[in-house]
Amino acid sequence: MLCLRASVILIVVFAISWHDQIRADDPAFVSGFDRFARHGDTESELAGRLLITELSCTACHISNDPQLAAKRGPVLNAAGSRMQRDWIRKYLLAPSDVKHGTTMPDMLASLTATERNAAADALAAFLVSLKEPFAEIKATGVNPVPMEFWNKGNADHGKQLFHQIGCVACHEPDPSYEVATIKPSPLDVLLEQLEPDELKELGLSSAARRVSSVALPKLAEKYTHQSLTFFLLNPEHVRPSGRMPNFNLLAVDAADVATWLMNRDSAAGFSQQSPTTDALPFDESQVKRGRQLFTDLRCASCHDVKGIQSTPAELPAVARKQSGTVKPWASIKLDSTSSCVETNSKTPSQRLTGQPQFWLDHQQAAALTAATGENALSGDRRTIRDHDATLRLLQLNCYACHEREALGGVGRFRKPYFETVGNVDIGDEGRLPPALTGVGKRLTTAWINSVLNGKGSVRPHMTIRMPVFPASATKSLPGLLAKADGAADRPASPEVVFAKADQKTLVEAGRQLMDTGCVQCHSFKGEALPGTVGVDLDGVTKRLHPDWLHDFLKDPGSLKQRTRMPTFFPNGKSQNVDVLNGDVELQIAAMYAYLNDLPNQPLPAKIEEARAQNYELNPADRPIVLRTFMPVAGTHAIAVGFPQRVHFAFDAEHIALAQAWRGRFLDAEGTWFVRFAPPANPLGDHPINLPAGIAVAELKNNMTPWPETAEAANAIFRGYRLDTNGVPTFLYRVGSCDVSDRMEPDERGRLLRSITVEAGSDADATVWLRVLTGTQLQLVPETSGVYANEQGLMVVVSGDRPVQLRTLKDTTEQLIHLPLEADTQTTVNLVYSW
Repeated sequence: MLCLRASVILIVVFAISWHDQIRADDPAFVSGFDRFARHGDTESELAGRLLITELSCTACHISNDPQLAAKRGPVLNAAGSRMQRDWIRKYLLAPSDVKHGTTMPDMLASLTATERNAAADALAAFLVSLKEPFAEIKATGVNPVPMEFWNKGNADHGKQLFHQIGCVACHEPDPSYEVATIKPSPLDVLLEQLEPDELKELGLSSAARRVSSVALPKLAEKYTHQSLTFFLLNPEHVRPSGRMPNFNLLAVDAADVATWLMNRDSAAGFSQQSPTTDALPFDESQVKRGRQLFTDLRCASCHDVKGIQSTPAELPAVARKQSGTVKPWASIKLDSTSSCVETNSKTPSQRLTGQPQFWLDHQQAAALTAATGENALSGDRRTIRDHDATLRLLQLNCYACHEREALGGVGRFRKPYFETVGNVDIGDEGRLPPALTGVGKRLTTAWINSVLNGKGSVRPHMTIRMPVFPASATKSLPGLLAKADGAADRPASPEVVFAKADQKTLVEAGRQLMDTGCVQCHSFKGEALPGTVGVDLDGVTKRLHPDWLHDFLKDPGSLKQRTRMPTFFPNGKSQNVDVLNGDVELQIAAMYAYLNDLPNQPLPAKIEEARAQNYELNPADRPIVLRTFMPVAGTHAIAVGFPQRVHFAFDAEHIALAQAWRGRFLDAEGTWFVRFAPPANPLGDHPINLPAGIAVAELKNNMTPWPETAEAANAIFRGYRLDTNGVPTFLYRVGSCDVSDRMEPDERGRLLRSITVEAGSDADATVWLRVLTGTQLQLVPETSGVYANEQGLMVVVSGDRPVQLRTLKDTTEQLIHLPLEADTQTTVNLVYSW
């Protein structure tokens, strides 16, 4: 096996024509190339090196440059468990048609139409025969795993997750998703006002440009709910290259996202089960032929399959034919007849068997020429090494979120999807992923590794999540960043960087200095002043290099452009002359000393004072109504507390009674003061979750499924009114009916609910009330038709109204039919006990 120097590594054996012409309108899509190289933002040689890795050139062609390791394709060991057969067949026949911009080449391009169809049938049969059981997901208190959770996804929540956690950094947002109104930054305002030539003159063209998205295939045709859910839970299992990272989804969250994606495709007319899936029988001989084709076509060069040896990389045939020594790649012209990268069309008979056919355009071919031609041969290897960190960031598409040296960052039209929890306005610096300019000199290698491995997070106020990449994909990145940013092999120690003084004196002074400004924007060990949203300073001395931290504390603006961090030493002078006699270096050393020992030190005085306050609400004389965030009732929760010490929470978004509990009510500090805070949990005991969903719906008949959302029920929440005693009555409209819904406790600790439904003049539907739901309902002994669900919730219906029991799928429900005529009303009284 011959290894060539990286600067002369390969001839690219691609054909850039599709059938008989260049497919310039749908070339292979590589995010970094499309966003930057097409517009001249990166050098052609770097762009070509990026294409070499993302098109997996070195899966077939030998290279000793670790930076050019092939991305390779998905692991296919369980292809038959993950993908539908008909989709596989279509994809093999026309990869770019089935998934626009795919980097998967057409491996059947050398075959005639008849041969192509036969080969696709055999390959699809072989791949579908590869099956493995899905991994067992163990439930924990944090990660609930319901039975067949992949079939119980909440599409609305999945849509929200897709648009909030970071999926839209790479994939196209749904146009129907509504984002919160965010004040544009001064830069965004400027970009909106400038003309294209002005943007170019100011170097802002890239910032103003719309960022293209990584296309998704028709997921409902490719996957099942189960296989897509498990892929989202662990992308690395299928795609170990890390191009699709892991977002640390809970099992139910992955099911939610998968459900929304599948439903969206179904709504667009893409069937979740292809009608021809079971109409293509195959036998063992067909599977055997497909397995042989998989080997003959060198598919194992890019795809792992158990039992099939990966095809080793080798020299191109044209190089092997050279007599004597191997001719350098640079001397073989990419537009020659001996090359597979050319701009002339080829008929199938002119292509070598198994020769891949890529969809490339002229810009991509030019970039490959720059990376493999004579100029690359004579290029300075040190220059290439300077690009190693940039290349790795391009490969992993880190630039989709992070800006580094004026390259990349969240696209201007995608910024609204990057929010803070509770939509707290703390500027772009607080809601967008941090810039990576100089990050190798700023952050320690250990901390960068922690972040990449999903173990380091100091920005819980951001809805976007830092994804987790496979260790193999990121192990070189911290070192590359450090080298690119000129970080010393042995950074200066704190003893060298900071001024020396009595340690106890420094720590006490540092704590005092925190109160002069730091506490206004930062939390300490998870504690903060009311209304404060910012990076937690706990562990900051382990994250930042001492010399960088020293310089940043002294002059933040010199190291971080447009930072909101103020300087405490304008013109190099301290504003607090009462601490350490105003000595700047001693004050910086004091801040470091306190932060370095923060786990063992008391919190800053102002935070301790704030935490001593008591914000617990006690409805002693009359009810308390509080709009807040709650884990069960959600972000539109209305909590109602009563002197009887029985309380409930109403979900105004889904128009549902969500939860009830006894004892203490709520702590209002997070609601009143902390705009970013965990959802408020009930302070009392005996909490009970009420049946999910709206209580009143218009159904065609008694077997119509209950609407899963308020939108599906055609319901609108209209607020609430308070009576003279302060008890709220919730008002909403369901279809053609108006509903008044009132809850209050009795002296026995039960919750009394009165629901009045008034039909409109155009009422034409049958109205039903859902009393109770559960996976199973058990008749309560010694009662007259009273049932309890698995949580122990019992609901008694007052009067002699007939209650119907039905089971649909895995849910049993108690329903009451409300016979209403136009312009009439009826009231149902319920008693909840638990």
